[in-house]
Amino acid sequence: MLLSSVTNGVLTLTMNRPESLNSANDDLLLSLLDAVRGAASDDAVRVVVLTGAGRGFCAGADLGMMAGAAAGGEASATRFSEHLEHTFNPLVRAIRALPKPFVSAVNGVAAGAGASLALVGDVRLWSSSASAVQVFSNIGLIPDAGSSWLLPRLVGGPRAFELMAFAERVGAEDALRLGLCEHVFPADGFGEAVQAYAERLAARPAAALALTKALVQGGLSGTLDESLLAEAAAQDRAGASWEHREGVTAFLQKRAPDFLKRRDA
Repeated sequence: MLLSSVTNGVLTLTMNRPESLNSANDDLLLSLLDAVRGAASDDAVRVVVLTGAGRGFCAGADLGMMAGAAAGGEASATRFSEHLEHTFNPLVRAIRALPKPFVSAVNGVAAGAGASLALVGDVRLWSSSASAVQVFSNIGLIPDAGSSWLLPRLVGGPRAFELMAFAERVGAEDALRLGLCEHVFPADGFGEAVQAYAERLAARPAAALALTKALVQGGLSGTLDESLLAEAAAQDRAGASWEHREGVTAFLQKRAPDFLKRRDA
């Protein structure tokens, strides 16, 4: 259900329910949560990539699993909230808090909460055949799994509302234009392009990127003064690291820095 592999510092997590466009049931979501939490303390992992098997990225929550909640009438509201707090919400929180770059590699359709997972990465890479749709309103629901927070910050409030209200499907080129992704790669060879990109990230200074990610997260909800103070404190930590020493030494020696191997250990 969840495939996992590590190559050159890149942990690739593949949602593997292709027969249902990788719709997410509890087992898949909890396996993802465990994998993300485990990656945080695994020194062999420098970057995490999330993608899907087959022609879909993630079709959202498994509607078959949720059918009982919908049939439950008034009680379904509690069941939806309990499900979110048990599965999607802790996963989204873990991804945002992960002190390593997280790449959403959207290989195909991303719908509903699957579109939230397509947005949550620090970097979003799309296949030319990918698409996303905030499908919630089509079944009388509201955006969840972080979409109401993530999407407006990328495209602005009015456009986010429109995409959600009309459940508009967005293709790869429009996603790039709107800012829903940073790069679009050809569908043929998409996995190889994602791996090459992720390995470039993995070769960057891990401690500095962890601090940078935390600053970006804080800056989304904080003030300028708060960011200035946080930057100053983080710069002290970065300046005391071996990565900084390696970067300066490499500059003076007119060579490329090697952030994968500590030289002064």
